[in-house]
Amino acid sequence: MKLITKRMLIASLLCWPVLSFADDPITADTVQSNLNFVWTLIAAFLVFLMQAGFAMVETGLTRAKNAANIMMKNMMDFCIGSLAFWAVGFGLMFGATNGLFGTSDFFFSGATGDDQAWNYAFWMFQVVFCATAATIISGAVAERTKFSAYLIYSVFVSAIIYPVFGSWAWGSLYHGQGWLENLGFIDFAGSTVVHSVGGWLALAGAIVVGPRLGKYDANGKSKAIPGHNIPLASLGVFLLWFGWYGFNPGSTTTGDSSIASIAVTTTLAAAAGSVSSMLYTWIKFGKSDVGMTLNGALAGLVGITAGCANVSPISAVIIGVVAGILVVVSVLALDKMKIDDPVGAVSAHGVCGAWGTLAAGIFDQGGFSLSVVGVQLLGIVACFIWAFGTGMILFKAIDAVIGMRVSRDEELAGLDFSEHGANSYPDFHTVSDVADYPSNSKPGGKTVKRGSTVAAKDSAVQI
Repeated sequence: MKLITKRMLIASLLCWPVLSFADDPITADTVQSNLNFVWTLIAAFLVFLMQAGFAMVETGLTRAKNAANIMMKNMMDFCIGSLAFWAVGFGLMFGATNGLFGTSDFFFSGATGDDQAWNYAFWMFQVVFCATAATIISGAVAERTKFSAYLIYSVFVSAIIYPVFGSWAWGSLYHGQGWLENLGFIDFAGSTVVHSVGGWLALAGAIVVGPRLGKYDANGKSKAIPGHNIPLASLGVFLLWFGWYGFNPGSTTTGDSSIASIAVTTTLAAAAGSVSSMLYTWIKFGKSDVGMTLNGALAGLVGITAGCANVSPISAVIIGVVAGILVVVSVLALDKMKIDDPVGAVSAHGVCGAWGTLAAGIFDQGGFSLSVVGVQLLGIVACFIWAFGTGMILFKAIDAVIGMRVSRDEELAGLDFSEHGANSYPDFHTVSDVADYPSNSKPGGKTVKRGSTVAAKDSAVQI
């Protein structure tokens, strides 16, 4: 009995400071609020991992001589974009609106009192979405774009172009209000707000910068320029898929049971997209194409992003199947139009983002409605006009002032060397894109022939 009494006394003494000095009692609402913070931030960290995924996909599907440049782009579009979004973009997207964009909350100016902690958590979740939209462009203009031009347009995309459209669809998530969301526009996690905005900007960039040297012959026929590392690209897709569990379920910003169903629809759409791309290329080309199969998974993920919270599992499979086929058809169509997109960014994000947004209305579990589908179409068109239109203006302006594209010799040498003085693979390099490389670019006055593999230990140039 004495032993029990002593233990109880010790327990009481240990608990007394907590019970006496706690500011607020622990309630169910407090626990839920804390859970919302934890879940939202974990989801943000998962989406941040997608930056690595995009970097790996783009690097793997392009040539070795540009690998370091791609790493720099994917690093800096997040770093520069985060600063721009903090200073201007977040306010334009989520501040008190004037009808077209936000006019408050710049530099966290709207965060006061109890609202400040959530402002920080919400900003953290939104900045990684902004980074996703900006980095989509990188793949479409890879291997021939000036690094300085890339930095400039990353600022404008993160500070203005992405946030303004985002305010139309998502403004009410914080202090704003958007005209599209007031009409009932459905885009739960960003098939259009994030992916189509990035995809249509990528289309504008690819048009302005033009195709890579050697992509089309004198007769205009497309020539394949294989990526240098398919395993790396595959790793990137797995990282992106994993990050998408922050992207879609995380968009609840609430730790509740809805996360489970959203994760299921996300998984089924990605799987269906990859399978349909594999089968379609197998039938069309006689072989299952690895790159297209990888892009099929991304197409399914992009396609389900808008409707992940309001469609059934079977609808998610249908959405994924269509997206997986659509991405292949779109890649081939753009190639015929002489729009060179090395990683298929326009098709996977722009085209499949539009499909996913439309599908969110068609397969809405609340019931099919022509008016809902009409609003979805309006949002898709508005996004294309805004993102592609402002993208063309931005890229044309940059091209006129400093030039979007590197010189021919710089492109042939590779952006690793010409833009950064670097070499991602210093031991070896392969010449596969030049018939006769200029003699003055190789130490010793030698000319490197097509298809030769040479040791690069004595040379700073990677071809």
